[in-house]
Amino acid sequence: MAAFLWGLLAVAAGACIAIQAPINAQLGRGLGMPFAAAGVSFVAGAVLLATATLVMAKVEGRMPDWRAPAPWLYVAGGLLGTVYVTTAILLTPRIGAAAVMAFAVTGQLLAGLIIDQIGFLGVPLHEISLGRLAGALLLVTGAVMIRLL
Repeated sequence: MAAFLWGLLAVAAGACIAIQAPINAQLGRGLGMPFAAAGVSFVAGAVLLATATLVMAKVEGRMPDWRAPAPWLYVAGGLLGTVYVTTAILLTPRIGAAAVMAFAVTGQLLAGLIIDQIGFLGVPLHEISLGRLAGALLLVTGAVMIRLL
């Protein structure tokens, strides 16, 4: 059961990567500079990690004051990237690098299909077709085989 849950966590981490790309692209358009968007994205991730470190270090669990949070596009890309990196670090020793990558790519593909279907944050629409579903099913099958066989 734990192996199944680790696999689901890796798939969720892969989905974060697919979601991160259009968020950062939208932020880059808004700021007018892609490198500035990347900087904002990574600063957001650093803030998350610093916060988690402080919370874990404090027995009383005191929370920072977040009275004026930045708009969600400014922080979401970095937060999603942090989920992926941290999950990969946690899972690689437990299930192996190939399985982590297989499940992460599976999550990316599944999220990418949904992103394409709904046009998330201005991504061009691409309807889910029988061929796309078959490709996704093959990738999911491959990820399971890499982990279990």
